[in-house]
Amino acid sequence: MSHAVQITDLTKHYVLKGETVKALQGVTFDVPHGDYVAIMGPSGSGKSTLLNLLGCLDRPTSGSFKLGDDDVATMTDDQLSAIRASRIGFVFQSYNLIPQLTVVENIEVPLYYMGRLTANCKQRCRDLAAMVGLGDRLNHRPTELSGGQQQRVAIARSIANDPQFILADEATGNLDSVTTDEIMQMFEKLNQEGRTIIMVTHEDEVSAHAKRVIRLRDGYIQSDERNTDRVIAGLKSDGAPALNDAAVGIGSPENATS
Repeated sequence: MSHAVQITDLTKHYVLKGETVKALQGVTFDVPHGDYVAIMGPSGSGKSTLLNLLGCLDRPTSGSFKLGDDDVATMTDDQLSAIRASRIGFVFQSYNLIPQLTVVENIEVPLYYMGRLTANCKQRCRDLAAMVGLGDRLNHRPTELSGGQQQRVAIARSIANDPQFILADEATGNLDSVTTDEIMQMFEKLNQEGRTIIMVTHEDEVSAHAKRVIRLRDGYIQSDERNTDRVIAGLKSDGAPALNDAAVGIGSPENATS
């Protein structure tokens, strides 16, 4: 089976005030392409450390971390930066949009940093904005959007570079329950279209949407189970925005030309 992510015996130790803190202690798991994984755990479990490693924001003390066939555990800072730009789509709790940019310009950011912002890519980003229900907000700035609308921009941005997987960090943490449901519908649709999703969350209601839940405690994997009680988020019939199938399936940036 092909894997988006393979983690083998991963450890991460920090030295604080002369003492070694073992944040991760031999973590091993695989994420097949098309999987939808929720990572959970209490404070101090190693959840944030694992998030940083998965996002190529840090290096492990030991062990192997592969994206596809490439082991990124020992890459240089420049190599890690390139991996973040080209192969991981990020969705953050605080959205992390650039306030001076419009909706469509924020979606274009990953392609801009990769030097691949062609005319076709620009059109693709407009299509992605429409896909998340913001086709009529292309020229609005983040301060002119609700929290839910800002998170939709972040979701569109996360797939602009056709990433190997989407890494979501408490993506619904700042949203009310109705908007949370709308955002989870979007993740559900993306996963149905074949996108691999790894979501860090502390909310059981959010993890219930995942196909699989990995729970951490004290730097170890406490459990790794398929979610037999999974909630399948159906698209609403009350006018809530739904993902457009054709837009999700539009060509990747690699195939776009000016």
